[in-house]
Amino acid sequence: MNNIKNSVFYITIIGGFTALIYWVISKGAALEVGRNIVKKQIESNHWNDFLDSMVHNLQHPLAILLAQIVTIILVARLFGWFFRKIGQPSVIGEMIAGIVLGPSLVGMYFPEFSAALFPKESLGNLQFLSQIGLILFMFVIGMELDLKVLKNKAHDAVVISHASIVIPFALGLTLAYFIYHTFAPIGVEFSSFGLFMGIAMSITAFPVLARIVQERGMQKTKLGTIAITCAAADDITAWCILAVVIAIVKAGSFTSSLYVIGLAILYVIIMLKIVRPFLKRVGDLNATRESLNKPVVAIFFITLLVSAYAAELIGIHALFGAFLAGAIMPENNKFRNIFIEKVEDVAIIVLLPLFFVFTGLRTQIGLLNDPELWKITGLIIAVAVAGKFFGSALAAKFVGQSWKDSLAIGALMNTRGLMELVVLNIGYDLGVLSTEIFTMMVIMALVTTFMTGPALDFIGFIFKDKETAVPEEIGSKSKYKILLSFATPERGKKLLQIANSLVKKQPDNSIVTAMHLSLSTEIHSFDVKDHEKKMLIPVVEESNRLNQKVVSLFKVSNDIDTDIIDSANHGEYDLLLIGLGQSIFDGTLLGKILGFTTRIVNPDRLIDKFTGKEGLFENNPFDERTRHILAKTKMPVGILIDKDLEEINQVFIPVFSKEDAFLIDYAKKLINNNGSQITVLDASGEVKSTREIQETIRSIEQIAPNHIMIMNDRTIKKEFLDGQDLMIISLDSWKKLIESQSTWLNNTPSVLILKP
Repeated sequence: MNNIKNSVFYITIIGGFTALIYWVISKGAALEVGRNIVKKQIESNHWNDFLDSMVHNLQHPLAILLAQIVTIILVARLFGWFFRKIGQPSVIGEMIAGIVLGPSLVGMYFPEFSAALFPKESLGNLQFLSQIGLILFMFVIGMELDLKVLKNKAHDAVVISHASIVIPFALGLTLAYFIYHTFAPIGVEFSSFGLFMGIAMSITAFPVLARIVQERGMQKTKLGTIAITCAAADDITAWCILAVVIAIVKAGSFTSSLYVIGLAILYVIIMLKIVRPFLKRVGDLNATRESLNKPVVAIFFITLLVSAYAAELIGIHALFGAFLAGAIMPENNKFRNIFIEKVEDVAIIVLLPLFFVFTGLRTQIGLLNDPELWKITGLIIAVAVAGKFFGSALAAKFVGQSWKDSLAIGALMNTRGLMELVVLNIGYDLGVLSTEIFTMMVIMALVTTFMTGPALDFIGFIFKDKETAVPEEIGSKSKYKILLSFATPERGKKLLQIANSLVKKQPDNSIVTAMHLSLSTEIHSFDVKDHEKKMLIPVVEESNRLNQKVVSLFKVSNDIDTDIIDSANHGEYDLLLIGLGQSIFDGTLLGKILGFTTRIVNPDRLIDKFTGKEGLFENNPFDERTRHILAKTKMPVGILIDKDLEEINQVFIPVFSKEDAFLIDYAKKLINNNGSQITVLDASGEVKSTREIQETIRSIEQIAPNHIMIMNDRTIKKEFLDGQDLMIISLDSWKKLIESQSTWLNNTPSVLILKP
């Protein structure tokens, strides 16, 4: 009844008001008399009108800007992903993506496309939007700085950091003396050109350095702590020097710049002594996600914008104001992390790539069309490396670091990355750097950032005799070693339960290592410690409950698949346990349609709904990560498909071929260590006919009678499967079951798939 009533109301309202609209438009036509309205001719070409309209829409500034943003984000993410895969920071790929989209490649070989996508009149919009992204990014960089660490490690860090600024600054200034006449823009004083060359040589990319330290698992080491502290001190010092340099360049002389520097000092004092205490009070009262509401967020954003505006007015650049605003944010870690999350995604994913491309549009590698110009580029790179790498290394050695750590600190401090591009663009905007020298310096930034990873690997190779790849106890040959790699604490607890069942009664002859890897792009450097606790503590607590000793490992990874494989192979483990990785369709509507979930509750239906063909799933039973791990690891691998595993008392092991004989060894471990009841399904008569299997079963029965039973009935009842806690099956047999679309797979308990 209600449906009929609603339908009548809907038709009445829509019909009545549609008629009213038509009547008003018809009557309104009479109002056009005497207004000289020119109407389009009926015989006009409607298709041409449509095309003209589309062309007009495509050339609209907003349409061009949106097309630029979409293209830039896609290309930047693609290049970032590729360089992350080859072990380089993603920022390298994004920097190169900017150069590729500029006149150095796309503009050279596809000039029409480049002119259509990046017309000169649109570059102003792109520049201002990229500057907003930089302001937000510098705000985040300021928040990332842990000033407490600087206080605690001040002595060594300040010595190394300031040496790593003064030495390259002096070398850069000296280089400027020799190239000033050839490359300095007309009308630019030597002091301005030289100061910018010096500061450009002195910059270290703190965010890139921090990411490399995390990805290499160095954040807890003495070396990693010193490197991050030095980079933080370097950032603060370099940006203060840059502010002074900008003031001198804008003022025209050192005497005139003193007024600007005086205002800048007053501005910094106000931010530290007045604004910072106010923000601290606001932050203390609103340190949770729930209390950090829109009015509170507005206060901090207004502080950021006012600080950037004030710095720009004074003449020391808005980016310094954004950096300082971030540095004075409340020191509460939770607050900073929440606020960083709010800002970082938009700044780094959407707006920052615009800056890379805008830099790329200014970078014209084609201008370096003479061998002499490439010699100068090589000289710039050599001076940059000599000043930063060797300057930092010698200072580190002087304060008591080993040669290995000193060279590693030098390699890390030589990383310039995005921060170098920021400085170069400021110099270019001020007219201090010509297009040629700008291009050379961009190449230097790319080379010095790219060389950091290989340099660290080479240093590690030279000093490899003084380090061990794995903890000493893990390297023991006589112990049965299990590595479990987990994505979530819940999955880690389930994998630990299986590992414990295999070695429970052999604490002195076994080692269980629980490892969690977090992707570097998904975890913030500011949040590493809290994230590590969040991931590992539940697993450690579970190990205490099980009375199982565990070695816990945590690492921020650039490539999780490769790091799992390397950790397993280098650690010489006897068994690797992993949870089944998620499909890209998992949790989506498409995933539900396909029936493709991590548990594979209904794997046979996947084939029916997806292709109607048998055998497809045999070649693709797991996600890409799991397949990669299976292919590259040198030890047995166990893959858990968890269906609320609680205990491992009743275990079901189907045997389909002679190759499944190794499963009985795991049955023996479960019986000896956990007292499990094992039911072996002799699916093809191999148990009876294979002597090796028979002897293993007899040895089990002698030690633990009535703990293993052979089942010959191939008809598996649902009631039997419901009574089992875990099914253990070989990888080959699992593939065959999927291919044959066995109906009893629908009712399996949790499954442990083993690759021998």
